[in-house]
Amino acid sequence: MEPMARAQRHYIPGQIWHINHRCHKREFLLKFSKDRRRCLHWLLEAKKRYGLPILDYNVTSNHIHLLVVGDDDRDVIANSVKLIAGRTGQEYNQRKKRKGAFWEDRYHATAVESGEHLFQCLVYIDLNMVRAGVVEHPSEWPFCGYNEIQKPRRKNILIDYERLRKLLGFETYDSVITYHKRWVEDYLGKGIKIKDEKWTKSIAVGSRGFVDKVKSILGALAIGRKSIEAGESYQLREPSVPYNVPFGGKKGDIGAENTYFWNVNI
Repeated sequence: MEPMARAQRHYIPGQIWHINHRCHKREFLLKFSKDRRRCLHWLLEAKKRYGLPILDYNVTSNHIHLLVVGDDDRDVIANSVKLIAGRTGQEYNQRKKRKGAFWEDRYHATAVESGEHLFQCLVYIDLNMVRAGVVEHPSEWPFCGYNEIQKPRRKNILIDYERLRKLLGFETYDSVITYHKRWVEDYLGKGIKIKDEKWTKSIAVGSRGFVDKVKSILGALAIGRKSIEAGESYQLREPSVPYNVPFGGKKGDIGAENTYFWNVNI
Protein backbone atom coordinates (compact mmCIF):
# COMPACT_ATOMS: atom_id res chain seq x y z
CA MET A 1 0.00 0.00 0.00
CA GLU A 2 1.21 3.50 -0.84
CA PRO A 3 1.54 5.94 2.08
CA MET A 4 -1.43 8.23 2.55
CA ALA A 5 -0.88 11.85 1.68
CA ARG A 6 -0.34 14.42 4.38
CA ALA A 7 -1.49 17.98 3.92
CA GLN A 8 -0.05 21.41 4.62
CA ARG A 9 -3.18 22.97 6.05
CA HIS A 10 -4.85 24.16 9.22
CA TYR A 11 -8.42 24.73 10.34
CA ILE A 12 -9.87 28.02 11.63
CA PRO A 13 -13.69 28.36 11.80
CA GLY A 14 -15.16 30.92 9.38
CA GLN A 15 -11.84 31.50 7.64
CA ILE A 16 -11.38 32.11 3.89
CA TRP A 17 -8.86 29.68 2.38
CA HIS A 18 -7.02 29.72 -0.92
CA ILE A 19 -6.28 26.08 -1.77
CA ASN A 20 -3.66 25.20 -4.36
CA HIS A 21 -3.14 21.57 -5.39
CA ARG A 22 -0.77 20.33 -8.08
CA CYS A 23 -0.69 17.17 -10.13
CA HIS A 24 1.97 14.58 -9.27
CA LYS A 25 5.43 15.82 -10.30
CA ARG A 26 3.64 18.80 -11.85
CA GLU A 27 2.66 16.66 -14.81
CA PHE A 28 -0.04 18.00 -17.15
CA LEU A 29 -2.58 15.38 -16.15
CA LEU A 30 -5.44 17.87 -16.58
CA LYS A 31 -4.43 18.91 -20.09
CA PHE A 32 -7.63 17.54 -21.63
CA SER A 33 -10.79 19.60 -21.28
CA LYS A 34 -12.80 16.47 -20.43
CA ASP A 35 -10.73 16.01 -17.25
CA ARG A 36 -11.03 19.66 -16.28
CA ARG A 37 -14.79 19.42 -16.74
CA ARG A 38 -14.88 16.31 -14.54
CA CYS A 39 -12.93 18.17 -11.87
CA LEU A 40 -15.55 20.94 -11.94
CA HIS A 41 -18.27 18.30 -11.83
CA TRP A 42 -16.84 16.94 -8.58
CA LEU A 43 -16.44 20.48 -7.24
CA LEU A 44 -20.18 20.98 -7.80
CA GLU A 45 -20.86 17.62 -6.18
CA ALA A 46 -18.79 18.66 -3.14
CA LYS A 47 -20.94 21.78 -2.83
CA LYS A 48 -24.11 19.67 -2.99
CA ARG A 49 -22.94 16.97 -0.59
CA TYR A 50 -21.10 18.99 2.02
CA GLY A 51 -22.28 22.58 1.54
CA LEU A 52 -18.81 23.80 0.55
CA PRO A 53 -18.94 27.64 0.24
CA ILE A 54 -17.03 28.47 -2.97
CA LEU A 55 -15.87 32.00 -3.77
CA ASP A 56 -13.74 31.30 -6.87
CA TYR A 57 -11.96 28.48 -8.68
CA ASN A 58 -9.60 27.70 -11.54
CA VAL A 59 -8.73 24.32 -13.02
CA THR A 60 -5.55 24.50 -15.11
CA SER A 61 -3.63 21.81 -16.99
CA ASN A 62 -1.55 20.71 -14.00
CA HIS A 63 -3.06 22.23 -10.85
CA ILE A 64 -6.22 23.65 -9.33
CA HIS A 65 -7.08 26.75 -7.30
CA LEU A 66 -10.04 26.91 -4.93
CA LEU A 67 -11.14 29.90 -2.88
CA VAL A 68 -13.45 28.60 -0.17
CA VAL A 69 -14.76 29.35 3.30
CA GLY A 70 -14.32 27.01 6.26
CA ASP A 71 -17.49 27.20 8.33
CA ASP A 72 -18.22 25.53 11.67
CA ASP A 73 -17.82 21.96 10.38
CA ARG A 74 -14.08 21.37 10.14
CA ASP A 75 -14.62 18.33 7.89
CA VAL A 76 -16.32 20.16 5.01
CA ILE A 77 -13.15 21.31 3.26
CA ALA A 78 -11.33 18.04 3.98
CA ASN A 79 -14.16 15.93 2.63
CA SER A 80 -14.61 18.20 -0.37
CA VAL A 81 -10.97 18.09 -1.44
CA LYS A 82 -10.91 14.35 -0.84
CA LEU A 83 -13.90 13.93 -3.15
CA ILE A 84 -12.69 16.31 -5.88
CA ALA A 85 -9.09 15.11 -5.98
CA GLY A 86 -9.85 11.46 -5.37
CA ARG A 87 -12.57 11.03 -7.97
CA THR A 88 -10.81 13.14 -10.61
CA GLY A 89 -7.63 11.09 -10.22
CA GLN A 90 -9.52 7.81 -10.07
CA GLU A 91 -11.47 8.47 -13.26
CA TYR A 92 -8.35 9.55 -15.13
CA ASN A 93 -6.35 6.51 -14.03
CA GLN A 94 -9.16 4.15 -14.99
CA ARG A 95 -9.58 5.70 -18.42
CA LYS A 96 -5.84 5.77 -19.13
CA LYS A 97 -5.18 2.42 -17.43
CA ARG A 98 -2.67 4.30 -15.34
CA LYS A 99 -1.45 3.47 -11.82
CA GLY A 100 0.05 5.67 -9.16
CA ALA A 101 -0.59 9.04 -7.56
CA PHE A 102 -2.43 11.68 -9.56
CA TRP A 103 -1.75 14.56 -7.14
CA GLU A 104 1.20 15.79 -5.14
CA ASP A 105 1.42 14.45 -1.59
CA ARG A 106 -0.31 17.44 -0.07
CA TYR A 107 -2.18 20.55 -1.06
CA HIS A 108 -1.40 24.00 0.27
CA ALA A 109 -3.95 26.17 2.09
CA THR A 110 -3.47 29.89 2.72
CA ALA A 111 -5.73 31.88 5.07
CA VAL A 112 -6.90 35.06 3.31
CA GLU A 113 -8.26 38.18 4.99
CA SER A 114 -11.62 39.45 3.71
CA GLY A 115 -11.96 42.74 1.84
CA GLU A 116 -8.93 44.13 -0.01
CA HIS A 117 -6.82 40.99 0.26
CA LEU A 118 -9.71 38.79 -0.82
CA PHE A 119 -10.14 40.74 -4.06
CA GLN A 120 -6.38 40.49 -4.69
CA CYS A 121 -6.54 36.72 -4.30
CA LEU A 122 -9.64 36.58 -6.49
CA VAL A 123 -7.85 38.39 -9.32
CA TYR A 124 -4.73 36.26 -8.82
CA ILE A 125 -6.80 33.11 -9.34
CA ASP A 126 -8.69 34.50 -12.35
CA LEU A 127 -5.50 35.61 -14.13
CA ASN A 128 -3.65 32.31 -13.74
CA MET A 129 -3.92 31.23 -17.36
CA VAL A 130 -3.22 34.77 -18.56
CA ARG A 131 0.09 34.73 -16.69
CA ALA A 132 0.79 31.33 -18.22
CA GLY A 133 0.31 32.81 -21.70
CA VAL A 134 -2.52 30.40 -22.58
CA VAL A 135 -5.21 33.09 -22.95
CA GLU A 136 -5.23 36.88 -23.13
CA HIS A 137 -8.24 37.34 -20.86
CA PRO A 138 -9.74 35.14 -18.10
CA SER A 139 -13.10 35.14 -19.91
CA GLU A 140 -11.43 32.95 -22.55
CA TRP A 141 -10.70 30.18 -20.01
CA PRO A 142 -14.00 28.35 -19.27
CA PHE A 143 -12.60 26.43 -16.30
CA CYS A 144 -12.26 29.38 -13.92
CA GLY A 145 -14.79 31.42 -11.95
CA TYR A 146 -14.42 34.70 -13.85
CA ASN A 147 -17.39 34.20 -16.20
CA GLU A 148 -19.60 32.84 -13.44
CA ILE A 149 -18.90 35.85 -11.22
CA GLN A 150 -19.65 38.20 -14.12
CA LYS A 151 -22.79 36.34 -15.25
CA PRO A 152 -24.34 34.44 -12.32
CA ARG A 153 -25.88 31.09 -13.26
CA ARG A 154 -29.38 29.80 -12.63
CA LYS A 155 -28.28 26.15 -12.55
CA ASN A 156 -25.07 24.25 -11.85
CA ILE A 157 -24.09 27.14 -9.60
CA LEU A 158 -20.63 26.81 -8.07
CA ILE A 159 -19.98 30.23 -6.54
CA ASP A 160 -21.77 31.42 -3.41
CA TYR A 161 -22.61 34.88 -4.77
CA GLU A 162 -24.09 36.23 -1.55
CA ARG A 163 -21.15 35.09 0.58
CA LEU A 164 -18.71 36.60 -1.91
CA ARG A 165 -20.59 39.92 -1.82
CA LYS A 166 -20.53 40.11 1.95
CA LEU A 167 -16.87 39.17 2.29
CA LEU A 168 -15.87 41.77 -0.31
CA GLY A 169 -17.92 44.35 1.59
CA PHE A 170 -20.39 45.43 -1.12
CA GLU A 171 -24.03 46.41 -0.69
CA THR A 172 -25.19 44.77 -3.92
CA TYR A 173 -23.96 41.98 -6.17
CA ASP A 174 -24.05 44.38 -9.13
CA SER A 175 -21.18 46.18 -7.41
CA VAL A 176 -19.25 42.90 -7.23
CA ILE A 177 -19.65 42.46 -10.99
CA THR A 178 -18.61 46.04 -11.75
CA TYR A 179 -15.55 46.13 -9.51
CA HIS A 180 -14.47 42.57 -10.27
CA LYS A 181 -14.30 43.41 -13.98
CA ARG A 182 -12.50 46.67 -13.21
CA TRP A 183 -9.92 44.96 -10.99
CA VAL A 184 -9.10 42.41 -13.67
CA GLU A 185 -8.84 45.05 -16.38
CA ASP A 186 -6.56 47.17 -14.16
CA TYR A 187 -4.21 44.24 -13.58
CA LEU A 188 -4.21 43.36 -17.28
CA GLY A 189 -3.46 46.99 -18.10
CA LYS A 190 -0.40 46.87 -15.87
CA GLY A 191 0.87 43.87 -17.78
CA ILE A 192 1.39 41.82 -14.63
CA LYS A 193 2.78 38.43 -15.67
CA ILE A 194 4.80 37.54 -12.56
CA LYS A 195 3.45 34.90 -10.24
CA ASP A 196 2.88 36.24 -6.71
CA GLU A 197 4.09 33.38 -4.50
CA LYS A 198 2.47 34.71 -1.35
CA TRP A 199 -0.79 33.05 -2.43
CA THR A 200 0.81 29.61 -2.79
CA LYS A 201 3.65 29.67 -0.25
CA SER A 202 2.17 31.41 2.81
CA ILE A 203 0.03 30.17 5.67
CA ALA A 204 -1.78 33.52 5.87
CA VAL A 205 -1.99 36.75 3.85
CA GLY A 206 -3.55 40.00 5.02
CA SER A 207 -2.95 42.96 7.31
CA ARG A 208 -0.39 42.74 10.12
CA GLY A 209 -3.20 42.35 12.66
CA PHE A 210 -4.81 39.52 10.67
CA VAL A 211 -1.56 37.62 10.21
CA ASP A 212 -0.69 37.97 13.90
CA LYS A 213 -4.17 36.72 14.82
CA VAL A 214 -3.82 33.64 12.61
CA LYS A 215 -0.41 32.95 14.12
CA SER A 216 -1.88 33.22 17.62
CA ILE A 217 -4.78 30.90 16.80
CA LEU A 218 -2.47 28.28 15.33
CA GLY A 219 -0.40 28.33 18.50
CA ALA A 220 2.20 25.54 18.48
CA LEU A 221 1.59 24.93 14.76
CA ALA A 222 2.95 28.42 14.02
CA ILE A 223 6.22 28.00 15.92
CA GLY A 224 9.07 28.93 13.61
CA ARG A 225 6.78 30.77 11.18
CA LYS A 226 7.62 34.40 10.44
CA SER A 227 5.43 37.40 9.62
CA ILE A 228 6.90 39.03 6.54
CA GLU A 229 5.94 42.40 5.09
CA ALA A 230 5.31 42.21 1.34
CA GLY A 231 4.21 45.50 -0.18
CA GLU A 232 0.84 46.44 1.34
CA SER A 233 0.35 42.93 2.74
CA TYR A 234 1.83 40.76 5.44
CA GLN A 235 2.27 37.04 5.10
CA LEU A 236 2.93 34.23 7.52
CA ARG A 237 5.50 31.94 5.97
CA GLU A 238 6.75 28.53 6.99
CA PRO A 239 9.90 26.68 6.00
CA SER A 240 9.47 24.09 3.27
CA VAL A 241 10.31 20.74 4.83
CA PRO A 242 9.71 17.62 2.71
CA TYR A 243 8.47 14.54 4.45
CA ASN A 244 6.65 11.34 3.64
CA VAL A 245 5.22 9.34 6.53
CA PRO A 246 3.29 6.10 6.01
CA PHE A 247 -0.12 5.58 7.57
CA GLY A 248 -1.93 2.34 8.22
CA GLY A 249 -5.54 1.44 7.55
CA LYS A 250 -7.60 -0.18 4.84
CA LYS A 251 -7.75 1.31 1.39
CA GLY A 252 -11.11 2.92 0.60
CA ASP A 253 -12.95 3.22 -2.69
CA ILE A 254 -11.16 6.46 -3.59
CA GLY A 255 -7.68 5.14 -2.93
CA ALA A 256 -4.97 5.95 -0.41
CA GLU A 257 -2.91 7.92 -2.91
CA ASN A 258 -5.69 10.50 -3.13
CA THR A 259 -6.87 10.62 0.51
CA TYR A 260 -6.53 13.84 2.53
CA PHE A 261 -6.81 15.02 6.12
CA TRP A 262 -7.60 18.50 7.40
CA ASN A 263 -6.60 18.24 11.05
CA VAL A 264 -2.99 17.19 10.51
CA ASN A 265 -0.18 18.37 12.77
CA ILE A 266 2.89 19.46 10.85
